Amino acid sequence: MTILGVLGGSGVYDIAGLENPTWRRVASPFGETSDEFLFGTLDGLEVVFVPRHGRGHRHSPSSINYRANIDALKRSGVTDLLSMSACGSLCEDLPPGHFVLVDQFVDRTIARPSSFFGEGMVAHVSMAHPTCDRLSNIAYQCAVEAAIPVRRKGTYLAIEGPQFSSLAESRIYRSWGCDVIGMTNMPEAKLAREAEMCFLTVAMVTDFDCWHPDHAHVQVADVIRVLNENAEKAKQLIRLLAPRLRDDRPTPCPHGCDRTLDVALVTAPGARDPKVLAGLDAIAGRVLG
Repeated sequence: MTILGVLGGSGVYDIAGLENPTWRRVASPFGETSDEFLFGTLDGLEVVFVPRHGRGHRHSPSSINYRANIDALKRSGVTDLLSMSACGSLCEDLPPGHFVLVDQFVDRTIARPSSFFGEGMVAHVSMAHPTCDRLSNIAYQCAVEAAIPVRRKGTYLAIEGPQFSSLAESRIYRSWGCDVIGMTNMPEAKLAREAEMCFLTVAMVTDFDCWHPDHAHVQVADVIRVLNENAEKAKQLIRLLAPRLRDDRPTPCPHGCDRTLDVALVTAPGARDPKVLAGLDAIAGRVLG
């Protein structure tokens, strides 16, 4: 059965049209989540929504407890996870209002725990293909149907923040071939991979990054307007996704998203720390037994 998780970024603080919506806290051994989670159904599909920054936008990108959020989503039964994320554009042909279905990441974050594993239980998952093609294909079809300007693939550059990049940095990131820039999708993508979820980032462009010659002339009101417009598009996209995901859940995932830990565990059974294993019951219970 499919249960859809949605991580809402700047401007996306709820999901319109949920039936029987209920906010409740989900406990995690990794600490407090960003907020209570919103549970409900959408066109027959169970949905769990997380306001990534908390309602009222209380958490900065560096203070979000990413591990608690992903662990609690796994404990809630989530199988498919959409990360709806505001971002800046590094490409002339990705103006504000465009969506990018991210398929690659470059991680420049430095201050965030990026794994559920570590001393006492070591694991190395592959990040070669960090997003789910099945989710991406469905999201692309829905975006086209909704007349949302969308790019099928793209590379997301994650910076630590909360400051935006310098002009020199922005130019370097463009030279690397990155398409969009943001602050929250790492370590989300890595953690979702370890949690064996089908994962997709929908990057929603609000502005050109500072490399663009017109960047200095952008008004805050313009960014907020695009942010709100993107939020409405995001809610429309989720409404269109729901019935397709409800009716299309191949098991196992044809791209291996739900089996990433099969060849990832390194620590020998006799050397594994029982205290560490206890906290991994949701994330890695399938392979730890």
